Amino acid sequence: MDADADGDAGPSTTTVGGPHVERTPGVALFVDGPNVLREEFDVDLDDVRAAAAAEGALVTARLYLDEHATPGLIQAAEARGYEVVITSGDVDVKLAVDATRFAAEGRMTTLAIASRDTDFKPVVETANGYGVRTVAIAPGEFGRSDALRNAATDSITLDGDLVE
Repeated sequence: MDADADGDAGPSTTTVGGPHVERTPGVALFVDGPNVLREEFDVDLDDVRAAAAAEGALVTARLYLDEHATPGLIQAAEARGYEVVITSGDVDVKLAVDATRFAAEGRMTTLAIASRDTDFKPVVETANGYGVRTVAIAPGEFGRSDALRNAATDSITLDGDLVE
């Protein structure tokens, strides 16, 4: 802890190859919608949110979708407390940039990414480098990226009603 001008302990900071970064306590959840919300996985957004919330208080819960997302899906996600981010391009790029920015800006202490996509391994590694705890949430045993799971601090596999 740092001491302020009065000698009192201030907020904790983390130094990672540069300036001090004050971390906002909590979990930032980023969900790769097109990759996770597939019929073969039968994933419930409430289960994804609950898995992330079990890791700490949520500071954000974002669901990334492409421009083909149905209004019903968008409305259902918003009703479950997700901030829906619609992209006209590749969902992966927007999610990766946002998650990396959250890590660099200290906007969470834990980054949870729900995906089965190995493309997010560099995001997880970058967040780890900033001292952020990382959690890979997989939509099922057959929807898990071992590379993403191995790069993350922890992993969760959603399996129907069970979280392993």
